[in-house]
Amino acid sequence: MSDTSYEHYETDHEIGDDNIEVLGMDVHNPVFITSALLIILFVTTTIVFPAAVNAALGDIKSWFLTTFDWFLMASASGMLVFCLVLCVLPVSRVRLGGPDAAPDFSRMSWFSMLFAAGMGIGLMFWGVAEPMVYYNGESGTPLGAKPLTPHAADLAMSATMYHWGLHAWAIYAVVGMSLAFFYHNKGMPLTIRSAFYPLIGDRIWGWSGHLIDIVAVLATIFGLATSLGLGAAQASGGLHFLFGIPDEINTRIGIVVGVSFIAVISVVRGLDGGVRVLSNVNMVVAGLLLLFVFIAGPTLLIAEGVGKTAVNYLGDMIPLSNWMQREDATWMQDWTVFYWAWWVSWSPFVGMFIARISRGRTIRELIIAVLLVPTMVTLVWMSTFGLSALDQAQNGVGALAQGASSANLATFQMLENLPFAKITTGLGILLVLVFFVTSSDSGSLVIDSITAGGKIDAPVPQRVFWAVMQGLIAGALLFGGGKEALSALQAGAVATGLPFTVVLLLMCVSLYKGLKGG
Repeated sequence: MSDTSYEHYETDHEIGDDNIEVLGMDVHNPVFITSALLIILFVTTTIVFPAAVNAALGDIKSWFLTTFDWFLMASASGMLVFCLVLCVLPVSRVRLGGPDAAPDFSRMSWFSMLFAAGMGIGLMFWGVAEPMVYYNGESGTPLGAKPLTPHAADLAMSATMYHWGLHAWAIYAVVGMSLAFFYHNKGMPLTIRSAFYPLIGDRIWGWSGHLIDIVAVLATIFGLATSLGLGAAQASGGLHFLFGIPDEINTRIGIVVGVSFIAVISVVRGLDGGVRVLSNVNMVVAGLLLLFVFIAGPTLLIAEGVGKTAVNYLGDMIPLSNWMQREDATWMQDWTVFYWAWWVSWSPFVGMFIARISRGRTIRELIIAVLLVPTMVTLVWMSTFGLSALDQAQNGVGALAQGASSANLATFQMLENLPFAKITTGLGILLVLVFFVTSSDSGSLVIDSITAGGKIDAPVPQRVFWAVMQGLIAGALLFGGGKEALSALQAGAVATGLPFTVVLLLMCVSLYKGLKGG
């Protein structure tokens, strides 16, 4: 296809041809209705048959992780290599929006938004819990290290960074680059199917395109639901720690309902009056909490540990990326393979956000910024919280010396041994809840765009609908999972993330073909 082949799509197929109006919503008929019906069916079935659904989810998760571990491991590393190679090729000089396009945001604002897009609840939940779980060997240790040893502590930090660093952001970068190029440079709708125009041409307007968008919607909403469920679990643990409120399923579902209601209000208020205000509050609170832990915790250890963790992370990357003949195969499947599926499920959400804010940047700028800036910030965050927790555990201080009683409480058990524990725990709960709202609100914007045929100005009731759906899925998974709620949440992300990995690999091919003028 020549470059002009992109110019005729609006005359051959108007964006709104398949859109219909339903209850004040401007919906893309096949994508919206199919996605909504599948989600409603899942929620209803989970509520009516919780035990059966939980068992099925567990079986699906186990089968996917053990059967397709090689595929997800190879795919994540492959996407990182693709980004690094693309960065040095001549096509990396292509500017998003055209040769004369000016950036919409300052470099500092752009960097800040890139980081805020992809993390959030996860950093709060796993910043302490993940290093502690690896160090204690509760579910195996990375690379078979002996638990409760200095070597295990070092590997706990490097493995945590491995899961939250370059590989994760390479997955996001693939989607962000693809959507940005076809949206800003080719004038196509901001939806996943647009990235496949060089491969399948006008068939993106038929069921081939519909299926791509439907899989993207399901992956995104289950990935977000996993994060929201984790956030509810951690907030419930914090409320129990602070006020003695029972940390049980009913409390967590109540948090999901309450925060989903706030998210709906944020959606109604719009981008400027809702998510942007809350995001600014979140960044300030997160920065203050990070600074406090750095000062009140083992400051010198943290300062030295940032560099040590970075070196260990780079040194352990290849062994951790190898999926063959691993003595820690169970650990790899339960943690690394799950993480890659989770990041894939988040990629439409984060990638679309990256695409919207990256006009005026070159492909090379986008790759370097998306890979390095969030990874560096994550390194500081994980080192501050993780090393503080490991220091307490290794020196017999507080509850962490006996191992975290649960992942939900790990952060609060670490804060308990620092000054002003009640205040910082309260700030931690607030941070989780606001991350909860902003993730739900931002996710609704993305899913709304996909299910409206790429429109970015669809009616408010449409975004309200998807905010409610996210809450329903998170609540249903918590209810159906019972005591195994975390496993049920992870199963939902894995089941939808795996098929979308195939979409991302094809997206790499399509993007390169598009950049080359094909």
